[in-house]
Amino acid sequence: MTEIASVQSLHEWVWVSPDRLSGEPCFRGTRVPVALLFEYLKAGESLDEFLNGFPSVRREQAVGVLEWAAQRLREALDEASVVG
Repeated sequence: MTEIASVQSLHEWVWVSPDRLSGEPCFRGTRVPVALLFEYLKAGESLDEFLNGFPSVRREQAVGVLEWAAQRLREALDEASVVG
């Protein structure tokens, strides 16, 4: 990971507007829901396949969101190990 994905950087990659897609988080500057990236990956598609299908999403955005999610998962697991 090149840098820890912060909340500030998340706002550079993702935006939410109640007027677009019922407030679904989308990649900034697009109408592509962030959840669609995870659906592609879950279905076994590659990041490149996702990016080819949605050329308005920049690689930096997709990788940043994945890094941010991985960081949040690590933090949640660290908290759970302290508690349990």
